Amino acid sequence: MANQPVQTITSKPHRVTKRQSEWRIFYRNFKKNKAALISFFLIILFIAIALIGPLLTTYDPTAIDYTKKLLTPNGEHWFGTDHAGRDIFTRIIHGMGLTLYVGFVSVAIGAIFGVLLGIISGYYGGVVDSIIMRTMDVLLAFPGILLAIAIAGVLGGSLNNVIIAVAIYSIPSFARIVRGSTLSVRKLEYIDAVRALGASDFRIIIRHILPNILSPIIVQATLRVATAILTAAGLSFLGLGAQPPTPEWGAMLNDGRSYIFDYPHVAFFPGIAIVIIVLVFNIFGDGLRDALDPKMRKR
Repeated sequence: MANQPVQTITSKPHRVTKRQSEWRIFYRNFKKNKAALISFFLIILFIAIALIGPLLTTYDPTAIDYTKKLLTPNGEHWFGTDHAGRDIFTRIIHGMGLTLYVGFVSVAIGAIFGVLLGIISGYYGGVVDSIIMRTMDVLLAFPGILLAIAIAGVLGGSLNNVIIAVAIYSIPSFARIVRGSTLSVRKLEYIDAVRALGASDFRIIIRHILPNILSPIIVQATLRVATAILTAAGLSFLGLGAQPPTPEWGAMLNDGRSYIFDYPHVAFFPGIAIVIIVLVFNIFGDGLRDALDPKMRKR
C-alpha cells in the first residue's frame, strides 16, 4: 500500500496590531494603580445606582411629611430625615443621577467647544490663534467658581443653567491643552507628507491630528468631571442651581446647614456623598494620566 502524504495543518499566526499593543500597555500600566482601578469600578457602581437606584427606593424624594421631620438615622430611615420629613437616603440616591448628569453633560459640552477652538487655534495659528487664545485668557483671568457664579446669576437659578455655566467655565482649560498638543503634532513630518499628497485641512485634523491628541483630552475630561460636580454643588448651595424640592446634593447641603449642630446628619450625608464622588473621579483621572503618559510606558 502506497504511503499517503501527511498533511500538516499550520495555524495562521495572530498579528497584534499597533492599536491592540497600545491598549495592552495602557491596561498593564493602569491596573498597577490599585486606587485608580478601584475608583473605576466605583464609577461604574455610581452609574448603575443612578440608573436603577431610584427604581428600588420606597420613599418619594420630594414628598413632605412633617410628622417624621428631623429623625436621626434608624432602621426605617437609614440616613434619617430632613426638616420636611423627607428620607435623606432616598434623596441622595435620586440626587446621584442629577449629579452625574450635570458633571458629564457640562464637561461634554465644554470639551466639544474647547477641543474645536483649541485645534483651530493650534492648526492655523496667526491672527486666529491670537484672537481665540486672548479670549480664553480673559475667561481664565477670573477664578473659576466666580465665573460660574456670574454666568449662573445672569441666566437664573436652574439645573440647565448650571450646566451652561459649568460648560463655559470648562472651555478655556480644554482649549489651551488641545492647542498645545496640536502645535506639537502639526510639526511632525508625516503631517507635511499628508498635506503634500493633497489632503484637506479637515481630513488632516480629523484623521491625523485629533486621534493623536485624545489622551490629554480624555484625562482632562475625567478630572474636569470632578471639578464640574463640585462647582455645580457649590452653585446649588448658593441657591443658583437646582431649586427646591429637587434632590440635588448641594441644595440638600444648604438645607442642612441650619441644623448642623442639633441634627448634623441632615448636612453630613449629602456632604460626604459629594466628597466621595469628587475624590473617586480625581483618583481615576490621576490613574488615567499616569497610564497614558508615554514616560510611564515600559515595554
